Amino acid sequence: MLIEVVSDVICPWCYIGRRRLQRALAMRPGLSARVVWRVFQLNPEMPSQGIDRQAYLAAKFGSALHAGRIQESIGRTGEAEGIAFRFDSIRRTPNSLNAHRLSRLAARLGIQDALIDALFQAYFERGEDIGRIDVLVDLAVTVGFERGGVLDFLLGPGERDTVLAEDRNARRLGINGVPCFIVDGRYALSGAQEPEFFLPLLDLGRREQSSAAAAV
Repeated sequence: MLIEVVSDVICPWCYIGRRRLQRALAMRPGLSARVVWRVFQLNPEMPSQGIDRQAYLAAKFGSALHAGRIQESIGRTGEAEGIAFRFDSIRRTPNSLNAHRLSRLAARLGIQDALIDALFQAYFERGEDIGRIDVLVDLAVTVGFERGGVLDFLLGPGERDTVLAEDRNARRLGINGVPCFIVDGRYALSGAQEPEFFLPLLDLGRREQSSAAAAV
């Protein structure tokens, strides 16, 4: 079973959705599923160097008070999933293009899940600027990349056009918020839903796979 997760690594609900999907899959131990992370940029017009976090929050939410309340609510939800959000440690909201490029490369090497987790943890739990190439290189090395090779990749244009095209395609499909989970290219679940909401889709996909196998 293929589960495509349309997401952005600077989206807190995508991090929560990641954990909830993991819990849902644990509830179906006999299920063979391959998870692939697809591109969506929350801020496609973000400057390459990112912007000051407080300026970003003010523009997005209108006031620091409103932003603080939203982050507190997300923090409580994350805590229930074992996520220690540290919004106070984030100094810049990054452009996520290079992180997505790196994710595409990681998928080819079979280490995309590990990289996605490393990116989420670095940004949301340690406040690291994952728009910076040096930060991305350090994170890539922790999940198995060779430092020189990944640095050369990020300094070049590799996967840039693919990432931008995938982002455009998600929007053409009507996806305007993330996370969005697509099972076997046919069934979709939007938002960071509780694990129980994933189960009907997982069961439906498994039944269809069984039927197709029996018909061969």
